[in-house]
Amino acid sequence: MESWDRIDDNETTVKTVFVHVLEYPARKVILKRGKNARDYLEYTEEVGCLVWETLCNIKEALYEPAGMWLPDKYRQPNTSVYLMGVEVPYNFCGTIPEGFEIMDLPACKMMIFQGQPFDDNKHERPVQELWDSIKAFDPSLYGFAWDDNAPRIQLEPQGYRGCIEGCAVKEINARNWWRG
Repeated sequence: MESWDRIDDNETTVKTVFVHVLEYPARKVILKRGKNARDYLEYTEEVGCLVWETLCNIKEALYEPAGMWLPDKYRQPNTSVYLMGVEVPYNFCGTIPEGFEIMDLPACKMMIFQGQPFDDNKHERPVQELWDSIKAFDPSLYGFAWDDNAPRIQLEPQGYRGCIEGCAVKEINARNWWRG
């Protein structure tokens, strides 16, 4: 198939999603909270689009800025579940931009999901397909359970690399899934 709009909604197609687990050390996140946002669009309506640019200018960032869904234990009263932030080393002592805050995140394992490349002009369907894959995924088959020890992250969907999201997990057994 050459484009997403050639897919018939009634047609069953195989979509490859790559999954791997990464270890994240204890770190901090520089973030800007919203009020009621549950996703990126609601968030940008509340706080505007300059948040991304501000986060991109933080030189000490461990990687690119991300959209994040916070577990309840990290939310403050009257703030949104969704926000944007960038992770920095735990020993970060740089300047925090005005209107932003910094928060500690403990070490964790993160299960990273990456969908197939897509047409940049048609990103909504690949994002939804990745969400559907994550929702249907059973981490216990691989010795893990979902964990609220860290935010769920969403990197900027970019067609050349596919959609990328990460969900915190914890080990539930040391059994090798491929050996049974």
